[in-house]
Amino acid sequence: MRLTRSGDYGVRCLLYLALHAGRGVVGRKEIAEVMNIPAQYLGKVAQTLARSGLISIRQGARGGYELSRAPEEISLLQVVEAVDGEIYLNDCLHQLDVCERRPVCAVHRVWGRARKQLRDMLGGISLAALVEEESRTAGKVCGECPATRGQTLEGKGE
Repeated sequence: MRLTRSGDYGVRCLLYLALHAGRGVVGRKEIAEVMNIPAQYLGKVAQTLARSGLISIRQGARGGYELSRAPEEISLLQVVEAVDGEIYLNDCLHQLDVCERRPVCAVHRVWGRARKQLRDMLGGISLAALVEEESRTAGKVCGECPATRGQTLEGKGE
């Protein structure tokens, strides 16, 4: 399993929105610039995220993106699978009729356990947990974010 570029951009976009949850709509240009995502590509990924119900898209001069739910309610697994599709590691796990050896294949069971562990791990990590981790590793300042320069993630000054 390899996370696609679109999947990576989807995670970056939602992480930025989670970092700024409560602020309201965040502009596409701002997200693209700060998170190093080509703006046109971000627009396409955002459409996918919106169809999955993870974000809302607002059009117009004050348009942009906003999380549809609280960061605590969105898992990393939901983000990855919204963009890249269901994680399955091997075709024999996704399409049971593909592999004739499935009933006797010891590796099939290994792939199944690995898939379950990966999905469980990603499903257990919320955007809120990533925001918390980001605040620890970034010295509690989102200095790259134009809207919060010099503020802690809690909104207080340095």
